[in-house]
Amino acid sequence: MEGITERSSARNGTDHGTDTPGYDTAATERWAAEPDKRPGRTAFQRDRARVLHSAALRRLAGKTQVVTPGTRSHAWDASPRTRLTHSLECAQVGRELGAALGCDPDLVEAACLAHDMGHPPFGHNGEQALNDVAKDCGGFEGNAQSLRLLTRIEPKRFIADPATGDPVSVGLNLTRAALDAATKYPWPRGAHPTDPGSNKFGVYEDDLPVFAWIREDAPAHRKCFEAQVMDWSDDVAYSVHDFEDGLHAGHIDPNMLLSEPERADIWAVALGRYVPEDTDPQELADALDRLLDQEWWPHGYDGSAVAQARLKDATSQLIGRFCLAAEGATRRTHGSGRLTRYGAELVVPRETRNECAVLKAVADRYVMQRAEQEALRADQRIVIAELAEALAARAPEALEPQFRAQFVSAPDDRSRKRVIVDQIASLTDASARTLHARLRTPRR
Repeated sequence: MEGITERSSARNGTDHGTDTPGYDTAATERWAAEPDKRPGRTAFQRDRARVLHSAALRRLAGKTQVVTPGTRSHAWDASPRTRLTHSLECAQVGRELGAALGCDPDLVEAACLAHDMGHPPFGHNGEQALNDVAKDCGGFEGNAQSLRLLTRIEPKRFIADPATGDPVSVGLNLTRAALDAATKYPWPRGAHPTDPGSNKFGVYEDDLPVFAWIREDAPAHRKCFEAQVMDWSDDVAYSVHDFEDGLHAGHIDPNMLLSEPERADIWAVALGRYVPEDTDPQELADALDRLLDQEWWPHGYDGSAVAQARLKDATSQLIGRFCLAAEGATRRTHGSGRLTRYGAELVVPRETRNECAVLKAVADRYVMQRAEQEALRADQRIVIAELAEALAARAPEALEPQFRAQFVSAPDDRSRKRVIVDQIASLTDASARTLHARLRTPRR
């Protein structure tokens, strides 16, 4: 598939924008040089604006987070989170935590906004289904797709191919530091530093050239400090807000958290998935009890206005608790200076990670593992598989114009398969079902 294969001859120098304290010119460099349309902005302010105004970010409004949109029984009840609202909330958490630790706040916010942009319809279930579809072209991983989208798919900036002169997309053409900060797993498929069999990776094989440029002089497999802040902000936002959504939807009963059999189920979900398998369940029990002992904990939530206000205060308290713990521990380790790039590691106390993990496990146990959810997930997997089959049978005509052109110019079957995967990943939940229904209708 056509894409970035080497540094463009257009890169004869880069306008780095207004100086950004704590970041050198390598951090603010872009793959393709371009002038700043509005002098006075920093390079990272431009990055943030580009992500915020992207079509890919807007599409996250139609992609499932945990509770499927449209499943509430009362119209007046608050809508559940989508991938977009989660990304906005993650960005708010990350911006403030990053600023407190000396990171450029626009840089961290841009990374938080961008971190889920590559995720497909139907949440993590859709991600697993697309991974099955893409098994013969390098697999699918939402984080690797985010990098691909930022550097190739999202149409913002084109350069001339040095060999042919044809226009080649460089995506949003973000700075090196912004792309690095949005990279949660800085390694290709099969190169996890401690678990080669892991399905978590951050770059596809044909995106390795730009990945190598992003990671110039970076320690192998190490996330930059801003990516660590983004990653923890992601954990904080979705653990707290998924728990809040579960309560709002009536799937989580706070009283169940006091039942020993129910607690044993929660520990079983957490072990291996949210905490290491060798974690003592007593640590998790202590973590949940610390939260239950807080005077702001939403005991007896009943959906009333007073209860909703109390729950909203609890979410604020939890976010502050998790972020302040990380900020304090990191400062005790690294001191009071500006912490950026590869100059520090984010330190999150084990007790705090356990508290966050328990919230994740509660949402998993009572929201994601509901019986009707498995039936829904099975149907979603069928939609993804049949959509891939139908698109392959009707390509290139059935593809959107952007992907149609890429399919036609693709050099081999593997690359053509990747274009089909890119097309499906770009869809919202609703548009995936609509396209599936249309393509499955027999042609006359």
